[in-house]
Amino acid sequence: MMNRQELLQLIERNARVPASELAVMIGADEKTVSDELSKLCEENIILGYAAIINWDKTERESVTAMIEIRITPQRNKGFDQIARQLFRYPQVTSCYLMSGGFDLMLIIEDSTLREVASFIAEKVAPIDGVISTSTHFILKKYKSNGIVFDVKSSDDRETVVL
Repeated sequence: MMNRQELLQLIERNARVPASELAVMIGADEKTVSDELSKLCEENIILGYAAIINWDKTERESVTAMIEIRITPQRNKGFDQIARQLFRYPQVTSCYLMSGGFDLMLIIEDSTLREVASFIAEKVAPIDGVISTSTHFILKKYKSNGIVFDVKSSDDRETVVL
């Protein structure tokens, strides 16, 4: 019996590994692995495959912001209706229901600070049930989705002479 969890962890780390290599890694045959990957897609367990891009090394200018949103849950709909309204916007890359001092966390990407401010003022704040927002801008990414960005290859160890 193939271990689904192990297979999912392997493709989560690197979705480009061919089924033949995955089969060797988990001790199964290639057809079984391919069939299992197809089943995982059909069951909406695997929702897609994506490349993690270090946009700082390209010419594209963008701003990433994390927006904390306090909301009043709507009767019979809870937080879901407001979350659905928000995650449909193309600049929203992630949307989470959170515990703690706020209810929703949006992560958005846009071209400029002005566009982020405009999005909050025109799309988020006017929604019925939104109490307040707090915006945090990402200044530098060190690690995202398990991938380390901009690894320095220098050796910072001090020399010790005995």
